[in-house]
Amino acid sequence: MERLWSPWRSKYIAGGVDSQKDECVFCRIAANPDQDATNLVLHRGAHAFVVLNLYPYITGHLMVVPYLHTSEFDSVAKEITDEMMDLAKRGQTALREAYSPSGFNLGINLGSAAGAGIADHLHIHVLPRWTGDTNFMTTVGEARVLPEALEITYSKLRQKF
Repeated sequence: MERLWSPWRSKYIAGGVDSQKDECVFCRIAANPDQDATNLVLHRGAHAFVVLNLYPYITGHLMVVPYLHTSEFDSVAKEITDEMMDLAKRGQTALREAYSPSGFNLGINLGSAAGAGIADHLHIHVLPRWTGDTNFMTTVGEARVLPEALEITYSKLRQKF
């Protein structure tokens, strides 16, 4: 029998990554630029930052997050959403250069009903995709197998920004 070991997910399984559950994780990351490497922040702009997803759907899964704490896309100032889109494009370019994916998914989930894991703070997901990357573990075991540690992904992508 093969064993898959992903100890970095144990905090998620145990009930979250933070002992301060009432605090917005994105606001905490935004307020602590001195911890960017620890928090896996790839780039900071004037209105938004790019960060790796701690619980990625696939290797390279990153997010573009505004500093503004809001859940509503339609009420955000144009200069913020413009920068978010520009950073999503930069993220796509960085992922293409680092991983040569076959395609990409870009998405914004607005509200819990739409699939937002952090519904109170707007963010854009940017995911590289490869032909056939949905493997049997996702289909049968409701689990994802990632071939690369987050720290390695961070070091590959950080240099692209």
